[in-house]
Amino acid sequence: MANSMDQTDSSFSFSDFPEDIQLCILSFLSPPEISSFACSSKRSVSLCRSDTKFWFTMCQRRWGSKTQINKWGRGNITYKLLYKTLTQWENLIGFWRHCGRPNLSGQCPGLIIFEWGPSFVSGSRVCPSNDGTYHVTKAPFLWMGISPDGQIVNFLDLEGQTKVPSGDFDSWLEFVCLDQNLVPVNVNFMGNDHFIVEENSTFWHSSKSNAGFRRSSSSKNLIEDSEEVIVVGAESGSPGSLPDRLISEMYTHFANRISPGGDRAWRRQRKKEKERQGRRKWEPEHFLKVIDCLPTPDKPLQGLWKGISDDMNLNFYLVKYDEIGGIICHRVGDLSSYAPPVFWTSEPMLMKSPFSPEEEHIYDDRIHMQPLAAQDHVHSQPAMTGIEMVSQILHINSSCNLTVSGLTGSAGLQHGEGRIWKYMNGTFGFGFLQDHFIIDLKHLIQA
Repeated sequence: MANSMDQTDSSFSFSDFPEDIQLCILSFLSPPEISSFACSSKRSVSLCRSDTKFWFTMCQRRWGSKTQINKWGRGNITYKLLYKTLTQWENLIGFWRHCGRPNLSGQCPGLIIFEWGPSFVSGSRVCPSNDGTYHVTKAPFLWMGISPDGQIVNFLDLEGQTKVPSGDFDSWLEFVCLDQNLVPVNVNFMGNDHFIVEENSTFWHSSKSNAGFRRSSSSKNLIEDSEEVIVVGAESGSPGSLPDRLISEMYTHFANRISPGGDRAWRRQRKKEKERQGRRKWEPEHFLKVIDCLPTPDKPLQGLWKGISDDMNLNFYLVKYDEIGGIICHRVGDLSSYAPPVFWTSEPMLMKSPFSPEEEHIYDDRIHMQPLAAQDHVHSQPAMTGIEMVSQILHINSSCNLTVSGLTGSAGLQHGEGRIWKYMNGTFGFGFLQDHFIIDLKHLIQA
């Protein structure tokens, strides 16, 4: 009997833990698991509804080491809203590339990196230097934050000149929202690896009492401005915003056409629409996530690389492995559907040392493209001139093999054939047999 009583006394339930221990344990659960837990008792419901305790703990455990949780929205928003927003934005952190037609204006970068700020997420354009070195420049491109009234605010920095806010993001926004180079935009997510940046043409500034700006795009609140319908109040990128806006525009269009004097009103509306389109500063652009930006032991060539080309300009390269083990390399900025790859191979068979005299001659007979040492003290180093620096060699093909595979070069070599030379330090260089140089690639980022 005593034994049984001891066992009963030693058992306790989850509710017997101190509240801070309960919150710490619950912070590791996913939202569906939290919903299940909340259904277990009234005490559980009360605990999960506590914004300052439960949802703050959820946010703090997940992002507290990356951003300042209590500064978002100037501390006026709920932590439940913050958790919902950052859960989606968390996937932005890392590299993204522009997808679609080439952008000739130079405003749309080919490569973006998203990073955490104290109370915002910032996307910076990553560009090669134009001085013949390995230097890489980073400039502001997209700012994403939450206003004190809980609205998503996104601004595009077309010139890349805006300074990084050192203090409160919303106080900074009050000052910079009047900058003509900052364009309000909507960021619409299409899955986890694709988003679209569209200009928010209905965004307009309001009084300081509304944090210096006013949100737009919703079917909930319609404000009639003369004969023009302006929609306000929804979160950026909400799934229903675009269809709702189209429905309101269709209604206005047909209502004006059939009403007395509607033809004149319709023409005035069309004129205003054309004027608004003429003021547009940004066309919709698509971006895709660069998922594998670093090499792995199984895929040593994978990732983002940088190298000096034969014209002494720095270029970025993205190397990927396909499902059957093939390797393909594109130049970042040329990643449209019609741009040919820089090199490719369907059979990545690596040759290991010792190499044949023919392979040694192919390597030793070529020069290495190097940065201007006088301007690049960090990366300037002796070229990989000796075959002893090469650990493996891989046969590759250039893009011309996709269209003129029947042509042959000198010594019976196929036109467009080339090599990848993998170096002892983990980097590699590539070149083609019809050329007399090797482009040595370095990591764009380090692990």
